Amino acid sequence: MNVVLPTPGTYVIGVSGGVDSRVLLDILHEQNQAENRWKLVVAHLDHGIRPDSREDRQFVQDLAREYGLPFVYSSVSLGSGASEALGRTERYKFLNHTREASGAEAVITAHHQDDLLETAIINIMRGSGRKGLTALKNRPGLLRPLLKVPKSELLDYAKAKGLKWREDSTNKDDNYLRNYVRHHMTTRFDDQARAQFLANIDQLQDLNASVDALLAEQLKLQDKPGTITRLWFNNLPHIVAKETIAAWLRANRLKDFDSKTLERLVVNAKSGRPGQRFPVYGNYNMKVETDYLALEPAER
Repeated sequence: MNVVLPTPGTYVIGVSGGVDSRVLLDILHEQNQAENRWKLVVAHLDHGIRPDSREDRQFVQDLAREYGLPFVYSSVSLGSGASEALGRTERYKFLNHTREASGAEAVITAHHQDDLLETAIINIMRGSGRKGLTALKNRPGLLRPLLKVPKSELLDYAKAKGLKWREDSTNKDDNYLRNYVRHHMTTRFDDQARAQFLANIDQLQDLNASVDALLAEQLKLQDKPGTITRLWFNNLPHIVAKETIAAWLRANRLKDFDSKTLERLVVNAKSGRPGQRFPVYGNYNMKVETDYLALEPAER
C-alpha cells in the first residue's frame, strides 16, 4: 500500500492513535525510510472528550519516539457532551496551526474510503447540497491520501504488520450520527452498491468542478469587481441564486456558512432596500444597494 505525496518537504500527520492514523503513520515512515524525501511531524490533539484521552496522547507520543519523528500536541477540555462538529473544528484548528508553525506543505489525515461514503450519506441527510456529497477530498494544505482505500484493507495491513492501536470507546455510541450511519447504513451496501455510490461521487466531483468554474466566470463578469449586479441576480432562479451567493462568499474567503445562511442572504439580497446591511456571519455584512450587492466588514 503506497502513499504518494506531491512534493518533497515538511508534512504534519494528524495521528489520533486509532488504527487508521496508525497505519498511515507506518506507511509514510516506511516509504520515507526508503526515499528520504519528507520531514514528517506527528501531531495529536488531546480533546478531553473521554476520561482516558490522556492515554491516547501518551500512546502517540511513544509512537513518534519509536519512529524518531518530532511530536507536537495540544490539549483542550471539550467534555463528554461535545459534538462531532466541535471536536472536528478544534482538531483542524490545531492541525492548521501546527502546519503554519512548522512551515509544512500540508496536513495529512487518515480519512479513507469508508469515511468518504459516511460523509456523503450524512451530508445528504443534512441537506447540504451538491458540495456536501463531495466534501471529503484533498484541498490546498490538506491531503487525504487514503480516500481510495477501504477500512478493511487498513485493518488487514495493521494485523499483518502486528501494529498496536488505541480503540476509541465513543465509536460504539450510536448517539453520534456518524456511528449510526457506520453501524446501520453502510453495512447494508453490497460490493455493487458500494462501487456505484463511489462512482456517483466521482462523477459529481467532476460536475462540481465545472459548475464552480462557471460561477467563478460569472462573478468576474459583474459590473463592479467583487460585487454582484443586483438586476442580474434578481432574475436568477432561487436555487441558482443560492449557488451564486455561496460562490461569492467562498471567493471572499468566507467558507463557514450553512444552507440557512444562504437562504437568508438570497431573500435579503432580493428584497432588501438600498442602504440596508445584513449580517453574513462573523464580522461581515452584505450591503444592498440599488444596483449591486457588496460585502464589507461589520462596524465594531
